[in-house]
Amino acid sequence: MNTPRNSAEVKPGEVVSVSWLNRAARNVLEESFPLMWIGGEVSTLTRAASGHVYFTLKDEQAQVRCTMWRNRAQLLPFRLEHGMRVEVRALVSLFEPRGDYQLNVEAIRHAGVGNLYEAFLRLKARLEAEGLFDPAAKRALPRFPRGVAVVSSAQAAAWRDVTAALARRAPHLPVTLYPTPVQGDGAPAQIAAAIQRAGRHAARDGTDVLLLVRGGGSLEDLAAFNDEAVARAIRACPLPVVVGVGHETDVSIADFAADLRAATPTAAAELASAGFVELHDKLALLDARLTRAMHRRLETAAQRLDRVAARLTHPRQRLVQAGLRLETLSHTLHARMARQLAAGEARVNALGLRLAARRPDLAQRRARLDNLAQRLERAAHNLLERRRSRVDALAQHLAHLDPRGVLARGYSITRNAAGEIVRDAGTLAPGDGIRVELHQGSVNATVTAHDGPASTPQTHSPAQPDCAGT
Repeated sequence: MNTPRNSAEVKPGEVVSVSWLNRAARNVLEESFPLMWIGGEVSTLTRAASGHVYFTLKDEQAQVRCTMWRNRAQLLPFRLEHGMRVEVRALVSLFEPRGDYQLNVEAIRHAGVGNLYEAFLRLKARLEAEGLFDPAAKRALPRFPRGVAVVSSAQAAAWRDVTAALARRAPHLPVTLYPTPVQGDGAPAQIAAAIQRAGRHAARDGTDVLLLVRGGGSLEDLAAFNDEAVARAIRACPLPVVVGVGHETDVSIADFAADLRAATPTAAAELASAGFVELHDKLALLDARLTRAMHRRLETAAQRLDRVAARLTHPRQRLVQAGLRLETLSHTLHARMARQLAAGEARVNALGLRLAARRPDLAQRRARLDNLAQRLERAAHNLLERRRSRVDALAQHLAHLDPRGVLARGYSITRNAAGEIVRDAGTLAPGDGIRVELHQGSVNATVTAHDGPASTPQTHSPAQPDCAGT
């Protein structure tokens, strides 16, 4: 019987097997429902010897069977008990052998953790809007780091996993632990402080990549890694940061802020040492290729040796042939050397002619330089004479304006008791004291009388000295 691959291929009246029907129903269920969180109460709990956990999740009106495989069940951070109210992260599926509709559970958390998840989503959206998770800002890990800084708890299994992985993959790589609590009150601030210390001491410790690691747990256990301060400390760290928190299905704000996310702490160590492992694998590949190439070369050489041996001639004949070839090569070499020497000599002669043609006439250049120097000296002398004549003319003009020259011609300057120059005799009264300045010295006098009409005294600024007759 030809079995159709999917339900669309089933023709009217066609008979299909039960196993095909259950497989098709399972595919429809798994493709129609995404991985989702479902809340309810645990009932009929069974733990199989294989480690798988089977239970029923129910509410007031319905129930559904649930299966949690051993590799997931052993990661539960708490013991699942009958009657416990939980929220499961599961994929809707169908158990084909029995045709039972069921949930394949990947993670379980206590009921009410959904509020923490909503807060996680709000913080993620806000930091993402700020550009804190911008892929363009992500830094690449160094291919061959000098050292690794680890921020984790010293008692955590994550720290042991990281050191074991690095010791296995890159035993020469120094590892520096910055211990910090990874759970509980105050853990976010201490984690952020440890990241900052690792960044400050990177040069001292010789580290150029940082691993932030923690084992798996519930959303409450991972709350310290869903903190804004931790996310900002990761982005501000000068080292590229790899975050390996929880398991592959666990996602935190720190994962989005990191330069690279690892599924587990061991995976984080593997990413940090990937360059060394890649180099080791490449060297092994090159070694294998080199070995194969050597074998091929040896085999080819052996074949050539066999062919040459088949064509082997008497040594005397080979010596004669070699002598003839050597003589031919000697003639060729001498002829080529003679041609090259002749060509070189011709080139040297041509360059000598070009050099002679371009050689400067030093006597002509020196005569021109002397001529220019004489012209410059004459021009400087003429300019100096013109400037000296102008200075003498200005000095004579300035001497005509000198008040002392006027005094030398017999004039005097009369000042009143206030020191002001007297221009009008009417401003003085009998008995006023005056001072008469002469060309040489001055005379103090008293007015006994004056000629001319009396006028109102005026004050003049002594900006320019005026001359009056005695």
